[in-house]
Amino acid sequence: MKLVNHLKWRYATKKYDTTKKVSQHHIDYIKEAVQLTASSYGMQPYKVLEITDPDLREELRPMAWNQAPITDASHLFIFCNKVAVKEEDIDAMMALRAKKNPDDEERIANYGKTLKRNLNVKSPEVMFHWTAKQAYMGLSTALSACAELQIDSTPMEGFDADPINEKLGLKEEGWNAAVLLAIGYRHEDDVAQHAEKVRKPVDVMFEEV
Repeated sequence: MKLVNHLKWRYATKKYDTTKKVSQHHIDYIKEAVQLTASSYGMQPYKVLEITDPDLREELRPMAWNQAPITDASHLFIFCNKVAVKEEDIDAMMALRAKKNPDDEERIANYGKTLKRNLNVKSPEVMFHWTAKQAYMGLSTALSACAELQIDSTPMEGFDADPINEKLGLKEEGWNAAVLLAIGYRHEDDVAQHAEKVRKPVDVMFEEV
């Protein structure tokens, strides 16, 4: 029952305390939680950039609608989805599976062939949106892990992907900035922390069919 209480506690922090930093121990915990996140086909077609250079964060801020958490939060992560999953990506994941499960090599090889058939029929647009969805699954886990640790977080879609992709050289490597995540500790003056959480009632959100 603790998860619900953690989610009631969290909110999208608007103003961070620039003097407080998240410990490396907690950062490692959040990273492991994201690593263990469920993913379609188990492919994990995304990666997460940890932006540690303060000057780079200053450069990225105008590209993210000048949102203060970009520079003021303790840490900034960029969840990047793979523009297209290729056969070599599937081969690499199957090799990793086989290394972890050496007794299942034949089954894993057949699974890889199935993945190639299923993914090859996706249009570039469908593929792009599918990989982005996987990145958002990782983001959701990160938000929950932060809440569990009583670390504040701000997921951000308010940014211009093209200049960020160009700045970080993502497009040339087949990646795209899907969503940003700032984490840290709320400033005592952040008025957003005092607002009541507003969500749809459960009986409105869920419908039995």
